Amino acid sequence: MLIEAGLALASELSLTALLQRIVELAVRLTGARYGALGVLGEDGSIVEFLTVGIGRRERRAIGHPPRGRGILGVLIEEGRVLRLRRIADHPRSVGFPPHHPPMTSFLGAPVRALGRVYGNLYLTDKRGAEEFSLEDERSLEVLAVQAGVAIANAHLYEETRQRQARLEALMEVANQILAGSELEAVLPRVAVLARKLSEAESAAVVVPDEGGVLTVAAADGLGAELLRGLPIPRQRSISGEVIQSGRTLVIEDAARDPRPYPRVTRLGRMGPVVCVPLQAGGQPIGGLWVSRRRGRPVFSQTTAQTVESFAKQVSVALESARSRRELSRLVLLEERERIARDLHDGIIQSLFAVGMGLQGAALMVPDREVERRIEGAVEELDRVIRDLRRYVFGLRPGILADQRLHEALCSLAREFEAASGLMVEVDVDPQVTAELTPLASQVVQIAREGLSNVARHARAQRCWLRLKGSGTRAVLAVEDDGVGFDLAQVGSGGQGLRNLRERAEALGGSVRVISSPGRGTSVRVNLPR
Repeated sequence: MLIEAGLALASELSLTALLQRIVELAVRLTGARYGALGVLGEDGSIVEFLTVGIGRRERRAIGHPPRGRGILGVLIEEGRVLRLRRIADHPRSVGFPPHHPPMTSFLGAPVRALGRVYGNLYLTDKRGAEEFSLEDERSLEVLAVQAGVAIANAHLYEETRQRQARLEALMEVANQILAGSELEAVLPRVAVLARKLSEAESAAVVVPDEGGVLTVAAADGLGAELLRGLPIPRQRSISGEVIQSGRTLVIEDAARDPRPYPRVTRLGRMGPVVCVPLQAGGQPIGGLWVSRRRGRPVFSQTTAQTVESFAKQVSVALESARSRRELSRLVLLEERERIARDLHDGIIQSLFAVGMGLQGAALMVPDREVERRIEGAVEELDRVIRDLRRYVFGLRPGILADQRLHEALCSLAREFEAASGLMVEVDVDPQVTAELTPLASQVVQIAREGLSNVARHARAQRCWLRLKGSGTRAVLAVEDDGVGFDLAQVGSGGQGLRNLRERAEALGGSVRVISSPGRGTSVRVNLPR
């Protein structure tokens, strides 16, 4: 039987199937009623527990698998064969949890593989005898040695297979980038490949958008449609923590851990999670996470290392794509600068000279009607020159950037007035707009959401849009003279206020609402300067 067992184990290359096969062979070899294999983690605790003799319904009734205390802990600590006539007679025995079947005799042996104790075999209740025999003990020791060799072989095969899969995945990403694909097209494929490599049920890539806000740029698997484009705060998320620390984060159950962003946990139905950093220029800029449903097995250290290695290799390819994009952007900026310079130094000055000549000619013409027409042409030339100057400013990024944010808010207010019939008074501090220029698009979106709430709910005659500084914070306020509402009854508000809060939190800010019936509403969004 031992020879047959050794051959059977040597022929199995799937690690998951192999571990289950080891338990089945141990039960058959010793005549045990129940058998189990506890796989140990790096800290010595049981991270995986495979059983024979206990049905699926019984396992659910028992609850969480053992951690490695009591008799199991003795075997973990001592690392040698343990044979007992009665489990209850041992001083370290702690009994069994509710719904656990009664067990009497015990036989356990360590399984050594990869230079350490990989796990322990546990057998209970010898059929047809009160205890396991010395022959059973010796047979189990031999089987444990065979199992260790088979586990090492399966690990080597698994590592080779994963290395090949990782190289194929990396080649696919690299080929896409070399073919000129934009990051927006590459990142979704990165999420798909990461999920497949880790045998996860969902995966996502989180990177900063153009305004520096962390956003789910790509997602695959469970909840992917809901996760894509979701802003994520840096301070209360595993992606933010990984970016800040630059280290991989492994979580057993995201639903019970305070670190993941709750909305992501809910949308992705996340249980076990691995989150690894994506780097650019040696600095973490984003995160790649993979997850499984709650209740599924936690990710092994090997899987976490596979995802981490894939992320490091992908980071090199992504950095290449970013460098190419930055080079293209610089070429574009240089071309725009050349056009702006030609417009300013050539066409504008030529038009100005033509205007000056026309003004001189007007003084020489005695006919009043001709003079009037010449003056009209000069005014039209002045208008064209002003328009060209605006185009020049638009072609030169960085020039009047603070004014562009100011103009965007004013334009938003005018659009709102035309659509709603409400008067909007805009009051903006130029210094604050200059400081918030990198976040201009997010600031405008927050202002739009605030004005939209006024139009839908306030029944106001007038509203105010303000952007001011307050110490280290910038305050974007949307106020109205409408009907207001009772904060105690409304609570956190509707979808509009929730959207505002999520946008503000994604920027590291907060929202404060001040309102009472008949006295209007003030929504103040505090943002870091």
